[in-house]
Amino acid sequence: MRRVETPSVTGWLTGETRGRTGVVVLGGSSGRVDVSRAELFAAQGTAALALQWFGGPGQAQGICEIPIETFIAATDHLAALDCRRIVYVGTSKGAEAALLAAVHDPRIDAVIAISPSSVVWGNIGPGLDGISWPERSSWTLGGSALPFVPADPTFKPPLRENLKAYRTLFEHSLSRFESLVETATIRIEDARADTLLVAGGDDALWPSDRFAEMLVARAHAAGRTIDYLTDPDAGHRVLLPGETTKRSSLHAHGGSDVADARLGAMAWDHAVAIL
Repeated sequence: MRRVETPSVTGWLTGETRGRTGVVVLGGSSGRVDVSRAELFAAQGTAALALQWFGGPGQAQGICEIPIETFIAATDHLAALDCRRIVYVGTSKGAEAALLAAVHDPRIDAVIAISPSSVVWGNIGPGLDGISWPERSSWTLGGSALPFVPADPTFKPPLRENLKAYRTLFEHSLSRFESLVETATIRIEDARADTLLVAGGDDALWPSDRFAEMLVARAHAAGRTIDYLTDPDAGHRVLLPGETTKRSSLHAHGGSDVADARLGAMAWDHAVAIL
């Protein structure tokens, strides 16, 4: 494993680095650079890049107006290593990023989007200027902010096991700002990549199962087929084989260790086939 630190790419690279599949691994809003998941994919004979896409030196400290070019640069890096196939693996906000990257970068051959979104949302935490509000888009392209669905600041999410369950906030915001949903929707039909969506039916953080269904319907309407795996008892935290990722102490995830791992095992079988 080696540290990658260039003007445009920061992260950790592990595995075979010539003539194989290249995998870009994107963590979620926790900011964790998912090295252990990258190692899991590297063990399958890939070059796996655990990308740090915010929170590092010179990067936005929150998920606010992150350039999609950040991910295009990661594709550039793996392509320069002669990787013949490019696969993105993203979780939560990282899945949102992975899907958007595939829409705008035709070199991406496949996307595995775990607990994804179907639309662009606003910032999580502050941007480079340290300002968290008023809300801004999570992403930019060519220097312009992508349209997004804002979260309703007046909505109070309920508690689940003494933690806020934000799923209802996102569901409420989709309804309240319905007029903005279409322009903020991720145009999955424009992506060349084969796509696997993985979402738990008991996701308490956001309605990733509903988002996945929206993406599937949109793809089908355009004459495309994308794969979708779900487990009604799994939550936001999907565990691939061997993973023991802790639950957040800040918000409710839903699911259970058993169900989250069950969905992860099913997803892993499909992921290996994609590789």
